[in-house]
Amino acid sequence: MLARVEVAIIPCFKDNYAYLLTTPGSRTAVVVDASEAGPVLAALEGRELTLGAILSTHHHPDHVGGNSALAERFPGVAIYGSANDRGRIPGQTHFVADGDVIDVHGFSFRCLLVPGHTLGAVAFFGHGAVFTGDTLFAAGCGRLFEGTPAMMYHSLNVVLGALPPDTRVYCGHEYTASNLRFAAHVEPTNHAVAERAARVASLREKGEPSVPSTLAEERATNPFMRCDSAEIIAHMAERLGATRTPEAVLGAIRAAKDAF
Repeated sequence: MLARVEVAIIPCFKDNYAYLLTTPGSRTAVVVDASEAGPVLAALEGRELTLGAILSTHHHPDHVGGNSALAERFPGVAIYGSANDRGRIPGQTHFVADGDVIDVHGFSFRCLLVPGHTLGAVAFFGHGAVFTGDTLFAAGCGRLFEGTPAMMYHSLNVVLGALPPDTRVYCGHEYTASNLRFAAHVEPTNHAVAERAARVASLREKGEPSVPSTLAEERATNPFMRCDSAEIIAHMAERLGATRTPEAVLGAIRAAKDAF
């Protein structure tokens, strides 16, 4: 039986999220995406916790910027990231491949390689949750800085899309409201998008995060996981031309979102 995991959301920078993972009775925590050291240290010290490991979803500085300072504060801390990011994640000590299972301080995660935003992007799945960095956002996905539309389609709809519907999705940024405005633009008759937008607006007005979502919610409202929607395909017709493959649809949606 998997241990119960408590996830604390740590706001960083303007709109990043780091995540502090603990299990009841343990004084050692794991952090996902240590964007900057200060907020993570404050969260640890406020709970009288020590840091045992950092899980880095990809190499971008706004996700790994706190690694070095935290490693200095907690000598010997394990820092996990994709083997494809070797040399690009500060302090990295463990180099994971697709499908690897890592056991760290009472937690067990399966590492899922999800290229698209970057070539070394990895999601950490376990305990009913998946930490997706900038690959799968709530109602969106990351820009294609290193990968291709085909890579991102596979990462979102084949790899992450195969996870159980009730999987909680913890992503790297608070972009949900703007993502839902775009979702409503490309699929205006999707009532689930409108309902979700109202819920998110209420949360944000109270200063609360819009994460986590669930995979079922993403399938229902995230245009990048709805590449078979006739309405979205019709909206993208001019960009698509005669090519209507799911990968081409995702590429068209991403290009439209970049210009939205």
